Amino acid sequence: MYDAILLPYDGSNESKRGIEHGIELASSLGATVHALYVADLPGAPRTVYYTDDEDELHEDYQAHGEELTAEVCEMAGSAGVECVAAVKFGNPAREIVDYADEEGVDAIVMGSAYGGAFRALLGSTTDRVVRTATVPVITHRIQRVED
Repeated sequence: MYDAILLPYDGSNESKRGIEHGIELASSLGATVHALYVADLPGAPRTVYYTDDEDELHEDYQAHGEELTAEVCEMAGSAGVECVAAVKFGNPAREIVDYADEEGVDAIVMGSAYGGAFRALLGSTTDRVVRTATVPVITHRIQRVED
């Protein structure tokens, strides 16, 4: 059914619940998981004076992403699940969907939380992935946060 499952992870409680569910699913199916961290770097004026800061910021995000994906792979390994780790930069929803297409994953498992009416109006990364992915997206919702 699913041979490769994408698990986007940003370190939040919501995404951790998705990771746990995705690893359980992969374990039961004998699937490989792909741990993905996407860094959405804040926009900064592109001048000569910011070049060093941008490079350092990029390196910090890369290192943070590698730590988080290693955490996922450690969890997967404990469950006997093979894991591939990746770090990308850009719009999280777009990068998640593009990664799924490029790597040929069969499903995406993501955590989700109700963040109130304002967040519902703007939409979340999970909402955008559900609307644009070409593969099934399984969401695992944590308890509702009151408005």
